[in-house]
Amino acid sequence: MKRSGSADLPLHNGHVPLWLSERMAKLGLAIVETIAIEFSTSEVISKLANPFWFQSFGAVMGMDWHSSGITTSVLGALKRSVNPHAKELGIYICGGKGKHSMKTPEELIAVGNRTGLNGIELAGLSRLTAKIDNTAIQDGFQLYQHNFIVDVTGNWCVIQQGLNNATSTARRYHWHSKDLQSFVNEPHTFIYGENQGSILNLTAGAAAPTREKSLLIANEHPDRIIKEFNHLSMPGHHDVKMKDVNMKRLGSMLWMAHENKPEDFEGLLMLKGMGPRTIQSLALVSEVIYGTPTRFEDPARFSFAHGGKDGNPFPVPIKVFDETINTLQTAINRAKIGNSDKMAAIQKLSEISRNAEKDFTPNTNFEALIQKERDESYKHGGRTIFGDAKPPKKQSGDSGQLKLF
Repeated sequence: MKRSGSADLPLHNGHVPLWLSERMAKLGLAIVETIAIEFSTSEVISKLANPFWFQSFGAVMGMDWHSSGITTSVLGALKRSVNPHAKELGIYICGGKGKHSMKTPEELIAVGNRTGLNGIELAGLSRLTAKIDNTAIQDGFQLYQHNFIVDVTGNWCVIQQGLNNATSTARRYHWHSKDLQSFVNEPHTFIYGENQGSILNLTAGAAAPTREKSLLIANEHPDRIIKEFNHLSMPGHHDVKMKDVNMKRLGSMLWMAHENKPEDFEGLLMLKGMGPRTIQSLALVSEVIYGTPTRFEDPARFSFAHGGKDGNPFPVPIKVFDETINTLQTAINRAKIGNSDKMAAIQKLSEISRNAEKDFTPNTNFEALIQKERDESYKHGGRTIFGDAKPPKKQSGDSGQLKLF
């Protein structure tokens, strides 16, 4: 039985500044390339088809951790960075937002001409998935973004998003070619969006007799339509709260990065000399690459890698961001020539953090942690859409090292 998911994605106004979008493209490419090297292109497709992973992926790249803008910005960044290397990587990203979504079929035909894939068939799949989510599922959301990602072996996923003007929310739909047996009977891997109450869903398994008889489903309860409902509610508040994060996972990762030096751990010598703040970011990037699906149930945790462009949970640490990108790119280049020691060290970070969780008791002072990141942000070139981070004003009574664990 397929899993279905739901999440509330609040709409955010504004744009992604150039200084962030350029870094998102570089880090996105590095992560995609690493997954392809370490696993396969089909694993890249599989991860993109998982909305929990996708939200975590966007958060680790410095986007607002919970907003619908992750969909547009992440896919836009990936299309710009991945497609120039598509022949080498074997992954093609088509489509986009607004008028660019309408060009998806012709882009897929062009991919077919270059790769030998059946571009006409892929274009038809693109039109069909969009038609189903816009027409067969009448849930109040009008599609405005459609992306089709395909690899050279024919694996593909679709990520598309709809807008509900009445509620100012978005719903993201994920499709995956793996295990897809029908386009009209429970085809989605997940559907992301706030529960809107009674909806019309002609793709539901319970609607088979209705489809056969060409009758519409009206006033059907969602529980009858969506079988296994794995709910993720992305809140409307911009700040990251402790309830949004798995503290056991976050705490053990912070302990690993800040309370111990990398050279203390066997297998991490390739990261010797790297500061604890970059180790923190790399550990979360490592988990995005190597983590299993259950590790992405709290996407907010991944915002502790590079913060958020609006300053939540803290400003984007530009120097740390760049060091993370450079470290990952260096590891990729070494792996291409048969030297995977640095890649193994990056993988080891997430392993150490996971192992530490087994006996870890979370006692992290969450508010103090965020305040510490904000106070020290200027040291790491912290930046938001509002400007550069400034040193904190000295408060009377400040003294000593803040203990977080």
